[in-house]
Amino acid sequence: ELVLKVRIQNPNLRENDFIEIELDRQELTYKELLRVSCHELGVNPEHVQKIRKLPNTMLRKDKDVARLQDFQELELVLSDRNLLFRVPTLSERSGYNKKASELTY
Repeated sequence: ELVLKVRIQNPNLRENDFIEIELDRQELTYKELLRVSCHELGVNPEHVQKIRKLPNTMLRKDKDVARLQDFQELELVLSDRNLLFRVPTLSERSGYNKKASELTY
């Protein structure tokens, strides 16, 4: 797995933390990066104008994604800056394991 740090680009937020996402190294494509990032951040992929590798590099194609290394920081730049997005609940996030949360010791 490739672990990346992703957030929504928004200079108006006081706390604009990154989340970590995992991509299968066998499926390192721009489309898969967009899909996983949007799912984890609760954003519609149609609202993403571009993906930026910080500090200032735009990702455009599969070869760009294939060059990413663990823990690189990415931002989703939304096409409408005032767009409201819904943050997924803990149980909706792909990393959430319902069975693990029900374990008792």
